[in-house]
Amino acid sequence: MATVPQFGAPEPGRAYPDRPVAFGVGVREGLVALVRVEPADGPVRIDLPGGGIDPGESAEQALAREFVEETGLEVSAKARLTLADHYFVNGASEAYNTRGVFFAVEILDERPDQKIEADHTLFWRPPAEALTLLSRDSHAWALACWLRRG
Repeated sequence: MATVPQFGAPEPGRAYPDRPVAFGVGVREGLVALVRVEPADGPVRIDLPGGGIDPGESAEQALAREFVEETGLEVSAKARLTLADHYFVNGASEAYNTRGVFFAVEILDERPDQKIEADHTLFWRPPAEALTLLSRDSHAWALACWLRRG
């Protein structure tokens, strides 16, 4: 069984409970979908679209829900790219070890009325540039895995 890479460095003495998450690499006209996250109580970051898996939800269901909430894009998971864990502190100063599953996604439709996360802004960049912009190493790892698949 392959080892799941662990990214980030935990702060000594701080608990990082596991948090299952799902993120996706969506591409349109050769450009990768990214979100600029501007939480009111934390630093700006650049992420792949996605987020937490709620109880009773599959990773694929969470990916589709989070993607449309953050970007207004309806997607479906095409293929699992990789797994990656990441020590992460969110804007509310909550610490987690995000246990991530990353997918290549198919963009099905635009649903701007379903975008509900006002602090997330969708933008598009070429893959090599996107790789340098991503704030979390686990997201860059997933994008690199996608790039290597050709």
